[in-house]
Amino acid sequence: DPFALRRAALGVIRLVLENNLSLGLTKTFEIASQAFAPDVAKNFDATALMAFLEDRLRVYLRDRGHRHDLVAAVFALKSEDNLLRLQSRAEALRGFLATGDGADLLKAHKRASNIVRIEEKRDGQEYLGPANVDGLTDEAERHLAERLEEAAHASGDAVARADFVQAMTELSSLLGPIGVFFEQVKVNADDAELRANRLRLLSQICGTLNQIADFSHIEG
Repeated sequence: DPFALRRAALGVIRLVLENNLSLGLTKTFEIASQAFAPDVAKNFDATALMAFLEDRLRVYLRDRGHRHDLVAAVFALKSEDNLLRLQSRAEALRGFLATGDGADLLKAHKRASNIVRIEEKRDGQEYLGPANVDGLTDEAERHLAERLEEAAHASGDAVARADFVQAMTELSSLLGPIGVFFEQVKVNADDAELRANRLRLLSQICGTLNQIADFSHIEG
């Protein structure tokens, strides 16, 4: 680190986190760059600088006891440039996965994502987008679709408020409907459209849970 860039980045991280400064750094960097000389400003890359800081934040969090896979899951979203929110996500995720609901929700995500991955590979296509509720025939799957929409809105509102613990509590309400779905519904139905719709429903489970972090990066 001949130019002490890593140490400088760590200093920025500590200033932000230890003083509870909630700010979007990409925009902050762009504003700061306006004070640069024109030949420097034109080559300034706020995205690259943010990536450098994120890399240092990963180390900072791991040094404070956060598991590497949980840190990776939070950073995989690529939608957050607020260091305080990133830390809060990681802390909330760690606490949540230490609970029975958290462990069960992780299992549900893995089961749903594995089924979708296998069938997408077999079919040579992706099953994205929300399921068509009108095309679902079983009460268990219709109820799951309704609960997914409700939980997505409720957890999304909580994420917007940076209340990641509440967001995960909202997602925990899906455990019952997901469990009933897996017990009562045959995903690979004989009817091709119904099968595709059920696979989209499984993708929707993963997408809803991934509002908090990318669960595919989490081990266990």
